Amino acid sequence: MTTLRVAGGRVLRPDMTIETADVLVDAEAGEILAVDEPAAIDDDPDLPNVENADRTLDAEGDLVVPGLINAHTHVAMTLLRGLADDKPLDAWLQEDIWPVEAELTPEDVRAGADLGILEMIRSGTTTFSDMYFHVDRIAEAVDDAGIRAVLGHTAITVGKDENAAAADVRDSIDVAAELDGAADGRISTTLQPHSLTTVSEDALDTFAESAENSAKLLHFHANETTDEVDPIVEEQDERPLAYADELGLLRSDAALAHCVHVDESELDLLAERGTGVVHCPASNMKLASGMAPVQAMLDRDIPVAIGTDGAASNNDLDVFDELRDAAMIGKLAADDAAAVPAEDAVRMATAGGADVLGIDAGRIEPGAAADLAVIDLDAAHLTPEHDLVSHLAYAARGSDVRHTVCDGQVLMADREVTTLEEAAVRERAAEHAAALVERAGAD
Repeated sequence: MTTLRVAGGRVLRPDMTIETADVLVDAEAGEILAVDEPAAIDDDPDLPNVENADRTLDAEGDLVVPGLINAHTHVAMTLLRGLADDKPLDAWLQEDIWPVEAELTPEDVRAGADLGILEMIRSGTTTFSDMYFHVDRIAEAVDDAGIRAVLGHTAITVGKDENAAAADVRDSIDVAAELDGAADGRISTTLQPHSLTTVSEDALDTFAESAENSAKLLHFHANETTDEVDPIVEEQDERPLAYADELGLLRSDAALAHCVHVDESELDLLAERGTGVVHCPASNMKLASGMAPVQAMLDRDIPVAIGTDGAASNNDLDVFDELRDAAMIGKLAADDAAAVPAEDAVRMATAGGADVLGIDAGRIEPGAAADLAVIDLDAAHLTPEHDLVSHLAYAARGSDVRHTVCDGQVLMADREVTTLEEAAVRERAAEHAAALVERAGAD
């Protein structure tokens, strides 16, 4: 057994308490062995003591937290960061994003994925859930970088002939089967109809049947804007999530991105089915999509995670920014300063994300996945230390992350990413982005 010891820090426990403890990790199995005072670990005959650890990461004076979970993004869209801003969703997609994405090559997607993964490792994210295409290239990037990911091919049937639409649906189902368990088990997969308005009812039926047969997680956009709600109400004479439920898409193993415009009946449906929601507050604000009723979801025990969405509509992949936005906009949406408190926001970015995605991460406890971020507290904006959970929700930044560990492997030590050549990744991404924009005539 090869061991890693994160030593000298204060640890955020699953109940949101903080205690001084070392974290001992089985680096080969990618599992946390013990979380305890140094002397207690050293006195345990079944555990290697500090002198016998194969590697030690210094966390003296730092805060050790679960690796953050970005539960909904489009990682390769880092190439489109800043390309088109200050537009509503439909116009932004149709006029700017989709025309450029039509020119994307597999090599572009790999370059964008490397850049996004680099950004996430640097800011303490150890798992991301992605919706995109050329997924094999994203999987390669995940494998090389050492991060954990939940991947799938996103199917869209509108605007396609029958054969092309069927092929896209089949690709989504096949990719979910082929890539599950890749990257030494760090990749799991989802079935991905893009949304209830961009995928035909027949195709949605196919996805529901496949999810039932394969027990794969379903991941799709829902109720992001009123333009996604109104057509379904007009055509089906019912709310979108009631429509989804009739098709078998509301399941305990489903993750619905956004859910901004949901009414009381839909909230009740989500609660009854145990369906997860991924809240993307920065994207929802930037595109003026609206404010999701997150506190109402939490009050009903609906599982809620946090996602950045793509870097084209955020414009970064820093989950610390996102959980702060979630806490802030949650208060506005509820008209209540007590809504979405710090503990809930932090939980959504860690254990909540793991629960929605169905992975064993997001908690620092024996037996859990060894996914960790170590926060350097030696900063003016993190002083004084009245409440460190409050700091995580309202003050911490991705740039405060000192070490990042995923699956027991050190991906960043003392702010130096060890699995990617940062300068080369940035240079390659910039070159691909420039060439892509030129091909698309979008400059």
